[in-house]
Amino acid sequence: MVKILIVDDSATARILIKKSIEICGLEDAEFFEAASGKEALDVLQRQEIDIVFSDLNMPEMDGVTLLKKIKASPALNHLPVVIITSLKNQASEKALLQEHARAVLGKPLKFTEVYQTLHDVLQFA
Repeated sequence: MVKILIVDDSATARILIKKSIEICGLEDAEFFEAASGKEALDVLQRQEIDIVFSDLNMPEMDGVTLLKKIKASPALNHLPVVIITSLKNQASEKALLQEHARAVLGKPLKFTEVYQTLHDVLQFA
């Protein structure tokens, strides 16, 4: 079973991300949620996760800081992190990919992009 962590300070956004992933064929995945990067790190300490979907702009700890902390951790640096942002542009996408984000998706989410990302990262058909 695929374990997915969704990180967003908006409960509504977390629901929409989860629904998007389920529609893409992972309705049997196990989902975990966090409202900030700090909460996400707490979840990652307690739980094996296969992929993280994180908002970029959040209070307490933003998505960039979370990404950097995951990639700096020997225990977590293998973890694919997908950044979701309403501020997506070429420059921000390039910067996030240089920080080793696996993908950068714009808001509102497009099912084709979510599906392609899940397919690429998790190798499911």
